[in-house]
Amino acid sequence: MDRKRPVIGISAYDVPVDFGQWKEFRSVLVPQGYVRAVVAAGGIPVLIPPTEVATAILGDVDGMVFTGGSDINPAVYGQEPHPESSAFYDHRDAAELEVMRAALSSTMPVLGICRGMQLINVALGGTLVQHLPDDVGHTDHRRALGSFDNADHDVRLAAGSLAARACGEIRHATKSHHHQAVASLGEGVVASGWSVLDELVEAIELPEARWALGVQWHPEVDPRSRVVRAFAAEAARTPAHA
Repeated sequence: MDRKRPVIGISAYDVPVDFGQWKEFRSVLVPQGYVRAVVAAGGIPVLIPPTEVATAILGDVDGMVFTGGSDINPAVYGQEPHPESSAFYDHRDAAELEVMRAALSSTMPVLGICRGMQLINVALGGTLVQHLPDDVGHTDHRRALGSFDNADHDVRLAAGSLAARACGEIRHATKSHHHQAVASLGEGVVASGWSVLDELVEAIELPEARWALGVQWHPEVDPRSRVVRAFAAEAARTPAHA
């Protein structure tokens, strides 16, 4: 393995997939955009399945990306499910929360994308808005289900924040696809980005951590975005496995 390039863990899904004659065949996977973005940023991607031994790999990676996907079971943050909250995978929630807390307590950089941002907040005791249209009165954060088409809107980033440094600007165009969001902030979590549509929190960070950023949008599918590159550059600066 090329030790000059940072090794980046990517949290993977464990979900049923239809492989022709194999119906509901459980598979470990991630959308290709995460892998491509890490490689383009100079990193070596390593998929980390949601298992009870997932934290064992953390000593061999230089940073962790927590991916998007299904809703976190609201029981984790003490709520009953909204009718629009669905597709819970409790094994994924449990495994990723354990990995998240271990990663945040280490010195490695952490990047949470969409669900990954929400996971940062929930891991530290925060809560989520379960269905945004009920709160903000529109569906502009997820205009086309299952697509990033017409999914652009800007976010306003706090000057001097990690989010602004990672994006390289204080007003940043994003690609969005989510129906949930951060509600109450977890312990030590600071909001640093807000949607220009409605002031919804769209970036969070942990000032006491080395580098821990959550973004509600999807930089991995946006070639214009600097976020994954900034994360990988930090992971390369002081490798965890050096």
